[in-house]
Amino acid sequence: MDEQTEELQLEGMHCAGCADELEQAVTRLHGVTEAKVNFSASTLRVRYRPSDLDRTRLVEHIERIGYTTRHAHEEASAPPSLWRRREALFTGISGALLALGLTSAVFGLDPTLVIVWGRTLSLSTALYLAAVLFGAYHFARRGLQALKTFSLGINFLMTLAIVGAVVIGEYLEAASLAFLFALAELLEEFSVERARRSLRELMKLAPTEARVRRNGQELMLPIDQIELGETLIVKPGERIALDGVVLSGSSSVNQAPITGESVPVEKQLGDAVFAGTINHEGYLEIKVTKRSKDTTLAKIIHLVEEAEAQRAPSEKFVDRFAKYYTPAVVLVAMLVATVPSLVFGAPFATWFSRALALLVIACPCALLISTPVSIISAITSAARHGVLIKGGIYLEELGQIKAIVFDKTGTLTTGELTVTDVIAFDGSSSEEVLRIAAALERKSQHPIAQAITRYYEQSAPGRALPDVHDFVSLTGQGVQARLDGKLYRVGKLQLFPGASQSEAVRLESHAKTVIGVGTPERLLGLIAVADQIRPEAHQTMQRLRELGLEVVMLTGDNEETAKAVAQQLGIAHYHAGVLPDEKVSEIQKLLRQYSKVAMVGDGVNDAPALATSTVGIAMGAMGTDAALETAHIALMSDDLSKLPYLIELSRKARRVIQQNIFFSIVTKLSLGLGVFPGYVTLVSAVLVGDMGASLAVTSNALRLAHIKPAGE
Repeated sequence: MDEQTEELQLEGMHCAGCADELEQAVTRLHGVTEAKVNFSASTLRVRYRPSDLDRTRLVEHIERIGYTTRHAHEEASAPPSLWRRREALFTGISGALLALGLTSAVFGLDPTLVIVWGRTLSLSTALYLAAVLFGAYHFARRGLQALKTFSLGINFLMTLAIVGAVVIGEYLEAASLAFLFALAELLEEFSVERARRSLRELMKLAPTEARVRRNGQELMLPIDQIELGETLIVKPGERIALDGVVLSGSSSVNQAPITGESVPVEKQLGDAVFAGTINHEGYLEIKVTKRSKDTTLAKIIHLVEEAEAQRAPSEKFVDRFAKYYTPAVVLVAMLVATVPSLVFGAPFATWFSRALALLVIACPCALLISTPVSIISAITSAARHGVLIKGGIYLEELGQIKAIVFDKTGTLTTGELTVTDVIAFDGSSSEEVLRIAAALERKSQHPIAQAITRYYEQSAPGRALPDVHDFVSLTGQGVQARLDGKLYRVGKLQLFPGASQSEAVRLESHAKTVIGVGTPERLLGLIAVADQIRPEAHQTMQRLRELGLEVVMLTGDNEETAKAVAQQLGIAHYHAGVLPDEKVSEIQKLLRQYSKVAMVGDGVNDAPALATSTVGIAMGAMGTDAALETAHIALMSDDLSKLPYLIELSRKARRVIQQNIFFSIVTKLSLGLGVFPGYVTLVSAVLVGDMGASLAVTSNALRLAHIKPAGE
């Protein structure tokens, strides 16, 4: 049977408890096969059978519960101001009516209006009851809906407490409770909205329309109408709307929104550019390579949304705790309401009021919100700085790692060979040695040959290489050809009889590969090439050691090269000549030794090792779909300096989560104990246990958004 999926943006989603209640209510709706609420993004994804349920009825059902909806794929601007919504208006009216009632009672302007069921209804009482109606209007609807699913959520418990207060004649308490809880929910949503705002800022990075050349005309079109292969025109100061490659023009592009890089990157013909980045001073024409829904930015946003929806270990603990805590406190409240008066003859109204306070304390709202808000804040903050964390579980796990493992090539090094030394012998000049090598190597596609040719072009711009003749590839050894009528060779030192090894050994001890240049009879010079260590690698390794981590390097390279790189970076533990499957074995050994281990690699070649480690971190994932999908965490640029920031962020996030959980539990338990001697009333339970605690844990979580990489 055909099914349809609908994704709706919700307004009025205050806490994780509300999300669970709504999810259950929608799931029970006839025709719905699956419903999933993402509290972090405040969205609802519903799969349903159109033959049994249409979108209009679905939306009506959700709005009857008390939530406003809009389509999740509408323009990603901020929702209407929280303080302009009907919920805020009703809360304001409730507060005003409560204030009028208090004023009437305090100043004696409290005439009797009518007698209802044998009780006098004074002006102040009427104002209090009106305050209850306006204040409780929205959350009482949600509470009654939750009752249908047998959910003891905060909305139902608060509604029950207010009804109980009215029944025993505590009208001021009931009005205060309704107003304060409605205000607490608004403040709670406002605080959570600040955390969600980071994700909306990511969504705003890509323009909604772009300038395109189509049929010889320049047109401004919505980005979802632009096809692959079309040409974007990007003027200075404009944002690039879609991923593509430069067809013409050159400019520097600010890639900070995607990679977190502080310095703009030069872009020329053939270079890749990404949606959401900013063109600086040049004019660019760009061939579109990805549609709007497939851009790197779109993938980042999607992965961040998915990451925030995943439950972290701390959230699972909180859920288990709340599962037992809430029913237990409700049971205690029932005993408090009945046992003292029935068994000991205590005043019923007094202990019933205390039981109502326990009902307010029973729902661990602050506890339920403590972890997800911390994770939202940390993950979206990391995304803004070019680090993609794919779930709260990896954020927490990274905060516990004891060792971090690096692949060498392409991770600690740039992965691109560069000429480092040109040494001439027997009266030859270094310029001549380089000219001979470049002329012969121009015919080869070997990475060393390309490095030599590239170095010659950079050192002698505009000077053409001479032609060679009788070119021969000496398999596994090098190349040979005639230049200016003379036979030359470029390759391993074994090609040159009697070649001195001392200089070559010195160069190789510094992780360099040595190539000989000469004739079949004698060696004219040496050229050394090396994979350059990343400039930020030294400081990063030092900072990781300062953070107390064991740093390990794994490489398939030879022992001498591995040793040289390890010594330059101060890495005490390394393993050379390691094949991809052997890297997995090494990771498993380290896991047995350190329990929690992170692996940093390129996200493709190191996929098995990344998957085996506690947390796999991919380098340079920008535009690389495989890296984005493989790793648990992706550094969008080739910048190792983000790693210390990432470790510090995860450790602080873990501390904040623990602080929030501890504070929430201690606050609730302390208030619960304070109810019995009468120290805690209904109003103080809401002020401290609900509003105060929720705002405290949310404010603490939002501190994570201010953590930045060093130098930013």
